[in-house]
Amino acid sequence: MVRALALSAALFATPLMASEGHEAVTTFTLDNGMDVVVIEDHRAPVVQHMVWYRVGSADEPAGTSGIAHFLEHLMFKGTDTLAPGEFSATVAANGGNDNAFTSYDYTAYFQRVAADRLELMMQMEADRMRNLSLSEEDIATERDVILEERNQRTENNPRALFGEQMSAAQYLNHGYSVPIIGWRHEMETLGMEDVLSFYQNHYAPNNAILVVTGDVEPDEVKALADQYYGVIPANPEILSRARSQEPPQTAERRLTFKDPRVAQPYVQRSYLAPERDSGAQEKAAALYLLAELLGGSTTSYMNEKLQFEQEKVVYAGAFYRGVSLDDTTFDLVVVPAEGVSLQEAEDAMDQVVAEFIAEGVKAEDLDRIKMQLRAAQTYARDNVDGIGNRYGRALTSGLTVEDVQAWPDILQAVTGDEIIAAAREVLQPEASVTGWLMRDDEVTQ
Repeated sequence: MVRALALSAALFATPLMASEGHEAVTTFTLDNGMDVVVIEDHRAPVVQHMVWYRVGSADEPAGTSGIAHFLEHLMFKGTDTLAPGEFSATVAANGGNDNAFTSYDYTAYFQRVAADRLELMMQMEADRMRNLSLSEEDIATERDVILEERNQRTENNPRALFGEQMSAAQYLNHGYSVPIIGWRHEMETLGMEDVLSFYQNHYAPNNAILVVTGDVEPDEVKALADQYYGVIPANPEILSRARSQEPPQTAERRLTFKDPRVAQPYVQRSYLAPERDSGAQEKAAALYLLAELLGGSTTSYMNEKLQFEQEKVVYAGAFYRGVSLDDTTFDLVVVPAEGVSLQEAEDAMDQVVAEFIAEGVKAEDLDRIKMQLRAAQTYARDNVDGIGNRYGRALTSGLTVEDVQAWPDILQAVTGDEIIAAAREVLQPEASVTGWLMRDDEVTQ
């Protein structure tokens, strides 16, 4: 399998010493191929234990959308040694909390507990990595739970339904076009065979990353990891992630989503954009700063022009999702002011973005954004949960520890010319989808 960590196959731990702006990180790989990342923070006697699997909804077999998220739910059922619900009950009884989440590129499970409870967490997590025990009743009950989750979070939310349609239109051939929770008609058919196949094919130590953050010593973590995870055999059938890729996008797409429940109509545009690539994050850094400058705050260019000067919108935003295994998106959103049509808002947005590119980046604006980023990165080091998430998301999305630690300096080195060059390259109509979210009676012109 293509490793997401730049680790030696040797058993010796590799420390990356703490430096200004960086955490103290130690990495190693177990004999069975499981990667381990230890991030020390001895300020409080707590630890976060996370297992990240290099599999998400974009890796699902055709026709089984939602299976990655469904399995995430079912992992809280029983094992050969734990009764259904006993895992979380044990975490709570030990004063901790636990949960899990599924994305396009990964599935992660975590517990936050007192540091002296780390061994118990490893013992239980390793148990369910290989000994999940399910009944048909578990399947039926949890399938109803996820269908109701879709009802609450998606079917009853016009914005969520609109977002699904935007993604489906943006990606012509990639799994990112399918919602993480799954299409309802496919969710309804998920069964035991689908679940066990996905579990057996993807849940193995050589497809996982253990991330431990907090009041721990690397040697202690290694000894425990060897004891509990190291005894689980690798799955030799796990290969590199084979995903269908996007063809060249050559046609601008548009969609209109009407729903009487829409409280606030708005315009959204997404562009296909490159993700952060290991060893070559400069273009992604330019896009990240472009989003901040265009629509990252109330003082950004789009808000200054559209909201305060022209008074045509009540909100304008720009977003770039750089941590992604494959091509991601760069998004623009404008919410029209009272009496302004969606078409007028879209036209004004296009004009302002064109003006930004033509004028170039003002040095004082770029300096301000970079200063804010430096402050945010400093504060982020106080959040043990956030640190573990930052490394886990990156490592399951094709980046390395070195990439994560280089990112702040790469952001600081980006120039205004590089930001404009990235904007000209990515903000191309033929790779875009423009969507209008509106009520049935909305005036469009």
